[in-house]
Amino acid sequence: MRHGHLRYLLAGAFHRMAWVEWGPADGAPVICVHGLTRSGRDFDVLAQALAGQGRRVICPDLPGRGASDWLAEPMLYQPPSYVAALAHLLARIEGPVDWVGTSLGAICGMGIAAAKGHPIRRMVMNDLGPFVPQAAMARIRDYIAEVPRFADLTALEAHLRRVHAPFGRLTDAQWRHLAETSARPSGDGGFLLHYDPAIATPIRAQEAQALDMRFLWNALDLPILAIRGAESDLLLAETAAEMATKPGVRLEVIPDAGHAPALMDPAQVAMVLDFLG
Repeated sequence: MRHGHLRYLLAGAFHRMAWVEWGPADGAPVICVHGLTRSGRDFDVLAQALAGQGRRVICPDLPGRGASDWLAEPMLYQPPSYVAALAHLLARIEGPVDWVGTSLGAICGMGIAAAKGHPIRRMVMNDLGPFVPQAAMARIRDYIAEVPRFADLTALEAHLRRVHAPFGRLTDAQWRHLAETSARPSGDGGFLLHYDPAIATPIRAQEAQALDMRFLWNALDLPILAIRGAESDLLLAETAAEMATKPGVRLEVIPDAGHAPALMDPAQVAMVLDFLG
């Protein structure tokens, strides 16, 4: 695993976006982009598997997450800002890429792949579709408002096991890995989650409402692997079925998972490798 970063311009200021990278530097690149409160380290298992096939895998931390800079203006924590930062990364790569996006990472992927001249060849959309119901947005709005402090990593892990139970059946070692990569010191011997609490500001600024992104979805014209957790409240079964009618879309449903499958299970990893292979 290697570490990298770049400076991107947003709203009149430069900011630092960090990433972890796996595999040969000259390998065909895959960009893996995480969900709302997560970081690029969520893809360690998948990235190592892709690297084993000779792929260069880049897993950025979106603005305000992980090792990337926090933004001084909280209302900038919205998808257009993330797309702007990721566009700088794509410009540095200067070539075709494959894309794996979980939830928010898939929204960013849609935003880029809907643009003319985009470099994405194939895209994995993990538990995200063109329509997110109001109830799911309300749930996200409620849980992201929490800013818990944890006495130790064990307490932080217990929190993740509760909040992210829909990730599916993870091993104890995988939950511990997520805890270790989700923690930042609180300064008093404890831990906080590794993101800027202000990322909740735009979501909390208004009442929860359904999110309709069909205008982006309809503009996509590339092979897509759509993954749905069988118990997901964010990507409904009827939305996933509608997605599967689009030419070039392959739908896979993951049992015993909700929002969003962690892509750590060997079968899930093999599914992504097969599609991107």
